[in-house]
Amino acid sequence: MPSDQIRYNYVIGDVQGCFEALKALLKEIKFDPDQDFIWFAGDLVARGENSLGVLRFVKKLVDRGVAATVLGNHDLTLLAGARGIKAVKEKDNTRDVIDAIDSDDLIDWLRKQPLCLFPNDQTILTHAGIPLNWTAEQTAQLANEVEHVLGHEDFEQLDAFLSEMYGKEPTLWSNDLQGNARLRCIVNYLTRMRLTDSNGRLEFSFKDALDDPMPAGFKPWFEFESQAVKTHQVIFGHWAALQGKTVSDKIQNVDGGCVWGHQLIAYRLEDQLSIAVNNPLSDSPVNFA
Repeated sequence: MPSDQIRYNYVIGDVQGCFEALKALLKEIKFDPDQDFIWFAGDLVARGENSLGVLRFVKKLVDRGVAATVLGNHDLTLLAGARGIKAVKEKDNTRDVIDAIDSDDLIDWLRKQPLCLFPNDQTILTHAGIPLNWTAEQTAQLANEVEHVLGHEDFEQLDAFLSEMYGKEPTLWSNDLQGNARLRCIVNYLTRMRLTDSNGRLEFSFKDALDDPMPAGFKPWFEFESQAVKTHQVIFGHWAALQGKTVSDKIQNVDGGCVWGHQLIAYRLEDQLSIAVNNPLSDSPVNFA
């Protein structure tokens, strides 16, 4: 859909297979595919009640040209599971995707989705955020390095990377990184990051709220002066405990913790309005984990 024909652009946070909540949210915002565009912040699948339904639905929207999505860490885990690289955990609730009659088409489509998107000239979207020392342009370039391998027609190259994708090292970015270590580091920043130190070094254990004690020397990535924020608004999901926090007029979280019984959020770019619905399948929200 040409941008000048779009009424509203919405960024929707981590769906994580919560199909009923997604349908309720689209009804709440009166989504019209002939006028509106949806940008998904990744983690389409995992732990909700119907990852298969979400994936099929979002794929149809993207194929129609009325939506786009970035990849999140759970989406990448599904890819690794579907390729037989990583064991599929029961709690991830994605076995239905892998066993589906259209699984090959869904997985092939998913692996070709980006890690970084620009909803407009002033806005950049990734699943987990952008480290302090990357510009928006650099983020897109580094994301493309990973996207090239994930979408490669040679499955040996894809599987070789997926088998090396998991791990915490290196925890600090360097332009000198090469090979799978470089790609792993990019993936960890764009899909797993919450805390860093003042140099941008990653810390992976903390998943709690901002008022909880953090490891010494580490703070939320968005509390450091960021190169990307100098030129763009940064929108991200991933951190459920933030519950859609507006960090500043240049940094917006959209993960309302829907899969934990909380809310699914749509953030409207035109007026910075957040619209949320409760998870209709949950009567008792649980702690984030």
